[in-house]
Amino acid sequence: MMSKEKASSLHRQWLVLQHLPQGKWMGTADLQLMLERAGVHVSLRTIQRDLNQLAERFPLENNGASPQGWRWRADAQISSLPHITTSQAVTFLMVEEHLRHLLPPSLLDELRPWFDMARRSVNHADNQGRHWLDCVRIIPPTQPLIPPTVNRQAQQAIYEGLLANKQVKVSYQRRYDKVAAEYILNPLGIVQRGHIIYLICTRHDDAKIRLFALQRFNHADLLKSPVVIPKDFNLDDYLQTGALGFGEGESIRLKAKFTKVVGDHLYESKLSEDQVITELDDTHLLIEATVKHTQQLVWWLRGFGDAVEVLEPVL
Repeated sequence: MMSKEKASSLHRQWLVLQHLPQGKWMGTADLQLMLERAGVHVSLRTIQRDLNQLAERFPLENNGASPQGWRWRADAQISSLPHITTSQAVTFLMVEEHLRHLLPPSLLDELRPWFDMARRSVNHADNQGRHWLDCVRIIPPTQPLIPPTVNRQAQQAIYEGLLANKQVKVSYQRRYDKVAAEYILNPLGIVQRGHIIYLICTRHDDAKIRLFALQRFNHADLLKSPVVIPKDFNLDDYLQTGALGFGEGESIRLKAKFTKVVGDHLYESKLSEDQVITELDDTHLLIEATVKHTQQLVWWLRGFGDAVEVLEPVL
């Protein structure tokens, strides 16, 4: 059985090999900082000794400077050397936790080995990446809700259609309909709003852009026919119209009277770039801003109750 000391040396030298570049030089101080981020604390002398030992077995070279810089030789075949840095591990694990619902299952399958490698990379208490993951959280700004159940077969077919620019044939049941309707859809985008994921698409027989909630698909089949994309369609431009606010999205000049208690945060988190705040008295603020007239805006304003009075326009 390998001793703990030998295992520790092997782990340390493996990390050094993973992080050495091919092309530019990397100094021993930079390698020491990298190792410390991975929870390995050793002296510069130890790192230099490791490099000298590794250079006897691997195609490494140094520049002879003081302090020395090291790198892989230009002819080194290192493309198959699996590695992941601490920063990459943290990124992969955050993607897995927060974005997995927005990735096609086929891409998730390709990423799973990297997710596993990322977990192994930070799986000890001294690793700074592990410390970061333990100290960072994202919480919803409103009452937390349990996400609705999504049919995984339908989700996979729809995501693959979006990924491959192919149409999908779907069975979709609105909340109050007793019978599901069947459509052929042109997937244009996926948007998550809160805990709900929406498919942005058109029907094959109608160019109007529509929203379909993902949890209401009962079934979906990937077709071979290519999607038909509306002329000049751009997902960001579409979202800028206020479509996900479930309104027409026309611009209005909002004038509202807020109590300072509920309106004070708008000094830092503005409603718009042209927002103007006027202090009416010791307890009230007049907020003026150009915003999209959407149902989301109405819900947001009504959520403050008597603490907000909308002066213009009538909503």
